[in-house]
Amino acid sequence: MDVKKLDFKKSDGLIPCIVQDVQTRNVLMLGYMNEEALQKTLIEKRLTFFSRTKKRLWTKGETSGNYLSLVSIEDDCDNDTLLIYAKPTGPVCHTGDDTCFGKDNKDKDQGLIFLENIIQDRKKNPKSGSYTNTLLNSGINKVAQKVGEEAVELVIEAKDNNKELFLNEAADLMYHFLVLLAAKDCRLADVTTVLTQRHQ
Repeated sequence: MDVKKLDFKKSDGLIPCIVQDVQTRNVLMLGYMNEEALQKTLIEKRLTFFSRTKKRLWTKGETSGNYLSLVSIEDDCDNDTLLIYAKPTGPVCHTGDDTCFGKDNKDKDQGLIFLENIIQDRKKNPKSGSYTNTLLNSGINKVAQKVGEEAVELVIEAKDNNKELFLNEAADLMYHFLVLLAAKDCRLADVTTVLTQRHQ
């Protein structure tokens, strides 16, 4: 982004920054940056703000470890406000809440995130008889193969007019895709980050 076009003078050298979770799109917090804080954020890829009370720069998470990793920054039409998409590593508010507005940082569509969290939990805490654990224990080649098989089945159903079967195959593909991400130590948010960066 072109930092030079930003209007830092309007608010005594500071620009308000609205921070949203890149995955859930929930608003996490509002902070203020001066030009130095913005430059530090752009270089280190972790959100740094200017504390109006302490009169110094502070990197979010510098004491708690709950950093906000930068994904993208957009300025508004007047060049005096920033919209920042970030990936939180933990609760954002100093009170321990997910956001500074007392809201849970949950995906508005819950479905995929809810399913991903179950898969991640199975990976960390294996459960006897779990299909997810059986699949994960079979190795990356088997998991990748299942994703391929489900993709083919979805393509086949797409050629017919049975909506119910098509949606079921789509659900199967998404589930196995999430298992593959877990097997590769990746998250859906990592994929979202790539897509967001491509959109810039």
